[in-house]
Amino acid sequence: MNERFLKHVESLQPSFDALLACVPFTFSELPKQLPDAGIYLFTEGSRHLYVGRTNRLRKRLQQHCRPGSPHSSSPFAFRLAREARNVPKASYKTEGSRKHLMEDLEFSTAFSASKARMCNMHIRVVGESDSFRQALLEMYAATSLDTPYNSFENH
Repeated sequence: MNERFLKHVESLQPSFDALLACVPFTFSELPKQLPDAGIYLFTEGSRHLYVGRTNRLRKRLQQHCRPGSPHSSSPFAFRLAREARNVPKASYKTEGSRKHLMEDLEFSTAFSASKARMCNMHIRVVGESDSFRQALLEMYAATSLDTPYNSFENH
């Protein structure tokens, strides 16, 4: 294995441990002091559900949870809504597209309910400013925690 890549991979564990050691908070309890960039984890009860990464942590968490955020800004809530409405597979045709689903009242209601649900989930964060390490840490955390709503599929 490439030595430089291996060093990055081997250095992930302390950041992963710091993510899990973070005192969890809900969206309404967003701390005044958050890292600018990093990894975030949504947990419900004892189940870790979704890991994300960003260079604008506070703004990204707001995009995920605010009632007025569009589907393009809250992919986790959109996946929860698809699950709630039994629309398990994404479609890139007009029928079944994100836009088409959001025009359906029952689906858009499920999407709003998903964002409200996320507001009650626990959130943990760890700072990481390097985007390469962010990507590796996101994949490492999602794999290690077996988060069911992370998908690394290409579109």
